[in-house]
Amino acid sequence: MTGHAATTLERLWRWLYYGFCAALLVFLIAPMLAIIPLSFNSEPFFTYPLRGVSLRWYAQFAESYEWRLAFSNSLIIAGATVVLATALGTLAAVGLTVANFPGKGALIALLISPMMVPHIITGLGMFFLYSWLGAVQTLWGIIFAHTTVAAPFVVLTVATSLAHFRINLLRAAASLGASPVATFFRVVLPIIMPSVVAGALFAFVVSFDELIIALLLSGSDQRTLPRQMWAGTQEEITPVITAVATVLMCISILLALAMQWMQRRGERMKTHAN
Repeated sequence: MTGHAATTLERLWRWLYYGFCAALLVFLIAPMLAIIPLSFNSEPFFTYPLRGVSLRWYAQFAESYEWRLAFSNSLIIAGATVVLATALGTLAAVGLTVANFPGKGALIALLISPMMVPHIITGLGMFFLYSWLGAVQTLWGIIFAHTTVAAPFVVLTVATSLAHFRINLLRAAASLGASPVATFFRVVLPIIMPSVVAGALFAFVVSFDELIIALLLSGSDQRTLPRQMWAGTQEEITPVITAVATVLMCISILLALAMQWMQRRGERMKTHAN
C-alpha cells in the first residue's frame, strides 16, 4: 500500500512538473507566436480577431527598396562574418586545445569576453575606435565588429568538440611525413567538421540578429534588417514588421534545427571514432 501511494505521488509530481514546464514554455513563446497571425492580417491594424487574411505585407516587404536593401545588407554582413569568424574561431580553438603555454587561461577569457560584455559597451568601444579609423558607416566595419562578437561562439563550439580529440592522431600524421597544414585539413578538420558547421551557424544567427552595433556603426546605406525593424517601430508601425519578424523566426528555427542536427552528427562521429 505504501509503495502504491509512493508511486501515485511520483506520478502526480511528474505530471505537475511537466505541466509547469509546459506552462512556462507557452508563457515564453506565446508573445512570438502572436506575431505570426498578425502578419497575415488584411487590415493595417494590430487587431484580434483578424478581419481577413492577406499576403499584402509580405508583398510589401518584397517590393520595398528599404526592406530589400536592409535584407541584402544583413545577408552580406552575416555571410562575410561567418567566413571570418569560422576561420579565426576554428584556428583559435585548435591552437588553444592542442597547445599548452603560460597565460592560456587568460587568453581564453579574453577571446570569449565579447560574449559576456554587454553589446552596448562593445558597440560604444567600436564606435570610438572606428571613428578614429574612418570605418563608421561602412559595411566592412560592421563585418569586423560582428566578427568580434560572433567568433567566441565558434571558439566554444569547436573547442567542445576538440575536448576529447586524441592527440596521438597528430603524432601519427607527423610520423608519416604530413605537414601541419596537411594534418589539419586531412585529419583534424574532417573530425571536427560538424562542430565547425554548427559554430558557423551560430555566427550567422548572431550577426543576422544583431542590433546594437548596427545602430552605432551603420548609416542609411548600411542598414541591416534588425535596424530597419527598429526604425520602423520608432517612425511608423506597420504590419510589414510582423511579416519581417515571421520571416526571421522561420530562419532562426531552421538554423536551430540545423545546429541540433550537426551537433548530433558530431556526437555520433565521435562515438564511432572511439
